Amino acid sequence: MKFISWNVNGIRACVTKGFLEYFKEMDADFFCIQESKCQAGQVELPLEGYEQYWNYAQKKGYSGTAVFTKHKPISVWYGVGEEEAETEGRIITLEYQDFYLVNVYTPNAQRDLARLPYRLQWEDRLAIYLKQLDARKPVIYCGDLNVAYQDIDLKNAKANKGNSGVTVEERGKMKALLEAGFTDSFRYFYPDRQDIYTWWSYMAKVRERNIGWRIDYFIVSDRLIPQLKKADIHPHILGSDHCPIELEIENLCI
Repeated sequence: MKFISWNVNGIRACVTKGFLEYFKEMDADFFCIQESKCQAGQVELPLEGYEQYWNYAQKKGYSGTAVFTKHKPISVWYGVGEEEAETEGRIITLEYQDFYLVNVYTPNAQRDLARLPYRLQWEDRLAIYLKQLDARKPVIYCGDLNVAYQDIDLKNAKANKGNSGVTVEERGKMKALLEAGFTDSFRYFYPDRQDIYTWWSYMAKVRERNIGWRIDYFIVSDRLIPQLKKADIHPHILGSDHCPIELEIENLCI
């Protein structure tokens, strides 16, 4: 099974920059997007052979997630019950025989950390939700999680210390989740790899110089580790300020 996750930073714009060509080339079983920035009826994607599940934000041109899959799920639901996250279209869960797929666009704490308290509360609720799912069957949790978990996950760690996405509090929430029975799939294969990122600022020459952050993840229940086949990052794919990430898992029953 091949999984792709990509913060497209506006699906309508991304479609004009090669999204459909990349989608076809990957031929993934599951393709998750974040920050779709659209409302129902504003975009029609010709994805033959795929079910489409969208969670739109109430605010126009903001947030939003979607999952495109070749495999019809047992059930689909949106959010985890907290009202604000649902109105922002940040969470979609698909249930299958052997696993849950949870696609998430985590709230940004903002440059001045004004939204950090909300972000931490949101993380706590999401962690409870993921653990509840994991108690039933394994979880594949992916998306733009808006945290560079370790110093090797961003180019200038020292200069960014304490900034949004690099705070002790945000990193602590990720650490607690991983210690609760989950694994960062990319770091499972590449524990020490540096200079490979998933997001770059739009400032001039930043992406060309690879001054980036790794803030997009596939995190899986520990008991899926024996089935992990591949984890990859595709920085050569343009169309957004993020690039797609990939995960392959063997022996999953749909």
